[in-house]
Amino acid sequence: MTYTIYGRYMSDLTKTTVYVSTSDYRRLKSIAREQKRTAADLVREAIAEYARRHGGTTLPRSLGAGRSGRHDLSERAEELLSGLGRER
Repeated sequence: MTYTIYGRYMSDLTKTTVYVSTSDYRRLKSIAREQKRTAADLVREAIAEYARRHGGTTLPRSLGAGRSGRHDLSERAEELLSGLGRER
């Protein structure tokens, strides 16, 4: 997941500013050097991972569209569906 400033991926990014402690910044730069990556790349990866773990799931907008308002529907399904599919 490498992003370049002038590359095709830049349009997928939004610029932001994050303030971190000096010690955390030094550790970040050290890790980035060890992995031959940029600090920004590590921050993007960390944010993406955090969002995956804590972002929850997006439910479809159609969820609940057929809501009947009846709270006993599942308990009475057989009774409510009896006769369905029979010729009259």
